[in-house]
Amino acid sequence: MNKPLSLALLVAGVVLLALGVIEADSVSSSFSRLFTGEPTDKSIWLLIGGGVATIAGLGGLGRGSR
Repeated sequence: MNKPLSLALLVAGVVLLALGVIEADSVSSSFSRLFTGEPTDKSIWLLIGGGVATIAGLGGLGRGSR
């Protein structure tokens, strides 16, 4: 994986994580937690996708170029 792609994955991952945190604090997620005890599926998938993209981006940057 080359460095620009790794950097793009890292940036996208951080953005997705931020959106996931914002979504988890939203009104709809609060109502979902009130009735089901869990946040909305959207916030969960944003957090998972952001985590995976961030780890992939960091892994690509950490490997170095050959």
